[in-house]
Amino acid sequence: MDLAFTPEEQAFREEVRDWVRAHLPPEIAHKVHNALRLTRDDMQGWARILGQKGWLAFGWPREFGGPGWTAVQKHLFEEECAMAGAPRIMPFGPVMVAPVIMAYGTPEQQRRFLPGIADGSVWWSQGYSEPGSGSDLASLKTRAERRGDKYIVNGQKTWTTLGQHGDWMFNLVRTSNEGKPQTGISFLLLDMKSPGVTVRPIRLLDGECEVNEVFFDNVEVPVENLIGEENKGWTYAKLLLSHERTNIADVNRAKRELERLKRIAKNEGLWDDNRFRDQIALLEVDVVALEMLVLRVLSMEKSGKNPLDIAGLLKIRGSEIQQRYSELMMLAAGPFALPLIHEAMDAGWQGDAAAGAIGGFPGGTLANAPLASTYFNMRKTTIYGGSNEVQRNIVAQTVLG
Repeated sequence: MDLAFTPEEQAFREEVRDWVRAHLPPEIAHKVHNALRLTRDDMQGWARILGQKGWLAFGWPREFGGPGWTAVQKHLFEEECAMAGAPRIMPFGPVMVAPVIMAYGTPEQQRRFLPGIADGSVWWSQGYSEPGSGSDLASLKTRAERRGDKYIVNGQKTWTTLGQHGDWMFNLVRTSNEGKPQTGISFLLLDMKSPGVTVRPIRLLDGECEVNEVFFDNVEVPVENLIGEENKGWTYAKLLLSHERTNIADVNRAKRELERLKRIAKNEGLWDDNRFRDQIALLEVDVVALEMLVLRVLSMEKSGKNPLDIAGLLKIRGSEIQQRYSELMMLAAGPFALPLIHEAMDAGWQGDAAAGAIGGFPGGTLANAPLASTYFNMRKTTIYGGSNEVQRNIVAQTVLG
């Protein structure tokens, strides 16, 4: 196993770094570095910029319109984007459903759906979790009944991330009740503008509507939007979940947020507190260890091995690290992490920030305002994408034997 980057890979890193710095709008980078609210236009705008370059589909092979990068090049691209303050690429289209369409979709489906994913013009949502069907996803109840050349879909999905922005949804639906629960699931592509689709935002404690409920009332979906074979959707879903759990680890964002934590600790006068610096050091050791694990996975891919069986392990460690750095940031800011008035911040004003500029008291900075809400939001990371308790069972069975 060789964890060192080659001269060619280092040159590639420089190319990506220069391009991202030249094309990433500075106002978006400012928001990302300070965890301020990103609008749909912010996220979609960056996706379109990448799409014009051909880099939104950074993980795709050339035959499907991607750059054909190696696993190491993909990692370096994600790292440079994260460190520059680029918004995280919404994974539902380019990272999650696209590989399924490439692997199991018909040529017609590939020609129809992949271009809109690659250029950032179509926003995809994920229709997996349901009330009562989260980690036990095979118990899902949303039903699709075939009638001629259409499926009639009825049911409900929940925790649909940014579903209020969705144009299309990849949807797991039940098409049979015979045999094991996994054997009666199909994989449908559904137009969210279809009659009978209702998206209801779920307002969280911080006032945001990051997740949604989606209801289907006799929604008509053409049979041509079925991926692969009917009742074989669980096979396709597992491929997608392996990509999702690897993506959740997000070591590159962890490296960027570690630097942000250090800045906050210095601003709040905690950099010289040995106890607090010990916590930062412990976190940094774990971030480095996670990066080494990611590089091991990349090394395995370079040698032709399939490392996706340890995707659950990446998800476990990555999600726990996200929770730890968000908690340390909040603790560093103390009570100044509490106020968060989105409407005021969007208008360019935040009470404590303004007072801090006048009075000069510690904590009165705009960057501190979102810290408490970020901490509470990050409680989700060990639950979504398959809870960490379930992931530990999977790792024990597939990796440890």
